[in-house]
Amino acid sequence: MLLRKFRETGPDIIVLIFIILLVVWLRAFIHPQLPSALGFDASPMPLFRLLMELTGNLPLISVILGFLLVLLIAFLLVSLNTAVFFISERTFLPAAVYVLLSGFIPQVQVLNPALPATVFLILAIRKIMDSYKVQGTAFTFFDAGLLISIGSLFYVSFIWFGLLLVIGILILRPVNFKEIIISCIGLATPWFITIGFLYVAGGDVKSLLSGISYNLFGWDANSHINWIVITGLGITGLIFLLCTLYLLSAINMKRIKSRKTFVLLIWIFVISVVIYLIFKPVSLEVFWIGAVPVSYILTHYFVFKRERLLPEIYFTALFILVALIQVLTKY
Repeated sequence: MLLRKFRETGPDIIVLIFIILLVVWLRAFIHPQLPSALGFDASPMPLFRLLMELTGNLPLISVILGFLLVLLIAFLLVSLNTAVFFISERTFLPAAVYVLLSGFIPQVQVLNPALPATVFLILAIRKIMDSYKVQGTAFTFFDAGLLISIGSLFYVSFIWFGLLLVIGILILRPVNFKEIIISCIGLATPWFITIGFLYVAGGDVKSLLSGISYNLFGWDANSHINWIVITGLGITGLIFLLCTLYLLSAINMKRIKSRKTFVLLIWIFVISVVIYLIFKPVSLEVFWIGAVPVSYILTHYFVFKRERLLPEIYFTALFILVALIQVLTKY
């Protein structure tokens, strides 16, 4: 019954999604924390430093801003599918699933650099997919590189997602070294401007460079999660695996552009997992990025699986798991 309701596209679904997000973030509003709670104030990147200053170091304002960023991401998830139409059904389910997932790790329900980076990730995906069937050189890869680089000015580890530019070229286009060079120029431009501005303004360029090194390789985030969160993530991971297998079994029957979009999304998930496992500074905040492909792949299963019982069970399980995590996680 739950899934059937959320497959509708009326305005009441938008209200329901907002209410669910409000409920799963209730803990964060009751006990608001600053980014410093997870060490995000140590050598922050320039744009994230500016974002923290805008909150005035007030915990509640910081949480409200994080909440609004999640709301924006949910909107962009729906917008991306509307534009590329790779799920081939107009649905609010990607937003609903992402909002539910946002409650799975309560300790990252703070303003953190991965949230604005995720906004730029979705915008970059759209630019990459815009290159499909473009005649000649696809300059949208410059735009995508620019967006990923701006995201890294919030969350420097986001720069590893620059690999998506090369992957996108390999998936969508005949290999064109000019497009690779354009992509690299796009990645370099925001950082070149930032460092140039600091240099001209007499800022501390050396401190910025050491902060980049520190955030990429230096510190150990060393975050811990409790047993109920581990259990919830484990069950959700199993559901995600089953939904991914279903997608792979049906992917050859899809339109070429849809197929390539899902391949790109799978690569986003793979990069998220790999950088989490390899780089010590990458911690639980990367969950916000990895949840993007998870939301779309679960939505694909919920929309296209002909046998309706299992999708209903899986979707309901997400509600039950997030409820248990919110109730059983200590404040």
